[in-house]
Amino acid sequence: MSDMSEDFLDLSEPDFEAPPIFADQDERRMHVRAYNYWASLLRGREFPSVTDLDPASLDDFGPHSILLDFTEDRENPRLRYIGTLLREECGLSSADIALDHVPSRSLVSRLTDHFFEIIANRAPIGFEAEFVSQRGNNTLYRGILMPLSSDDDSIDFIYGVINWKELAGAEFEAQLAFEAHEADGDEPIIVQKAEAAVVELEPGDLAGRLAVARANAAAVQTADQRSRAALYRALGNAYDFHLASEEDAEGFARLLAEAGLKVQARAPLTAVAKLVFGSDYDKTRLTEFASALGAAVRAGIPAGGFIAFVVSAEGGLKGLVQRERAAKAKPAPIKTTETVRARLRATEPLAHIDLQSDEEFVLLVAKKSDSGGIDVLEAVPHTQNLLEVALKRLAAH
Repeated sequence: MSDMSEDFLDLSEPDFEAPPIFADQDERRMHVRAYNYWASLLRGREFPSVTDLDPASLDDFGPHSILLDFTEDRENPRLRYIGTLLREECGLSSADIALDHVPSRSLVSRLTDHFFEIIANRAPIGFEAEFVSQRGNNTLYRGILMPLSSDDDSIDFIYGVINWKELAGAEFEAQLAFEAHEADGDEPIIVQKAEAAVVELEPGDLAGRLAVARANAAAVQTADQRSRAALYRALGNAYDFHLASEEDAEGFARLLAEAGLKVQARAPLTAVAKLVFGSDYDKTRLTEFASALGAAVRAGIPAGGFIAFVVSAEGGLKGLVQRERAAKAKPAPIKTTETVRARLRATEPLAHIDLQSDEEFVLLVAKKSDSGGIDVLEAVPHTQNLLEVALKRLAAH
C-alpha cells in the first residue's frame, strides 16, 4: 500500500466516537448484508465452502466484490471473480488473473496487507483507508474480507466486498474539514499512521459475534498508536459477546473448548477477554479488560451500552478498572445460619400447606409432579443437626 495517504483524525485523546472516513448508511448496510450472506453459508462449519459461493448471482453487492484463490500461490493469489464495478475501477477486462497483474494504483491492489490478518485471525476483517487512485483522485474506501475454504479447514479463498468514493481537490479538503468539525469543532486534524479499521456488523449467532469481536480486537493490537475509540469499541464487542454467551451456554462452552480455555470462578470474564483478544495477549491488559467488563456487568449495562458507560466513567477505563478491583477486594459478608434464618423469616412463602408443627423451620420431602411442579409428600422428623446442615447449605449460596 505504498500510495496510501496517512492523514487521519487523532483518536488517542478525545473521549468520543469519531465518525468513519467514509460510511454512509447504504454503504454500511451493504457490508452488513455481505457479512450475513457469508454467515448464512457457514452451516455449522468454521468457514463457508467456496463451492457454495456464487458472487455473480448477488445483484446487491456482487458488482462490488472479488474472490481470491490462494490454492496455487499463497503470496500471489489469482482473482477468480471481480464484480463489474470493481473491474471498471481497476481497468480490467478479465477476472481470472494473478493479483500482481492488477494495476498498482487500483482498489484491489490495496487489499494485500489484510490477507495475513484474515489468515492469522481466521475471521472476517473490516477495513477503511484512503489513497490516490490511478486517475489522480483521493479515494476513500471501506470493505470487508471474509475467509472461505475448499477443505473445511484451511483458508484458501477470500471473498471481499468493497465500497469507495473518489474526491477531487477541494471536495477532498472539504470532506476532511467536515469530519474534523463532526469530531470536535475546536480540535485540529493531527497526522497519525492509519490503523486497522473496525468491523461494524450485527451477526446473529455467538460464533459470529466472536468473529467480529476478534476482528476489532486485532485492529487494536495492530495499530501503531492505539486509540481509545478503537479499544473501547473492541471492548464493547467483547461485552456484547459476553451477554450473548449467557443466552447460549452450549455455544459458549463449545467456543471455550475449541480455544482450550476454561472459566475460572474467581475471574469468569478473563476467559471472554482471552477468547476475543487471544490467550497470548499481554496478561496484565487481559486482567484489566476483564475488570472493565466485570464493572459493566455489575452496573447492569445493556448490550450496546459499554462505550457510553466507559466514556462517562470518572477516570475512563483506568478509573473503572481501579474501582472494580477495589470492589472485589472488599471482604464478602459472612453468612451464618442465623443470617439465613433472618432472611427466611422475611421471605414471602412460595406456597402454603396445611401442616402442623411446633418447630419454626421444617424440612419437607417433595417430588416432581407430572404437571411440572412439585408435590410435598411429608415433613422430615425434626433433628437440630439435620436442620443446621440444610441452613449451612443455604448460607453457602
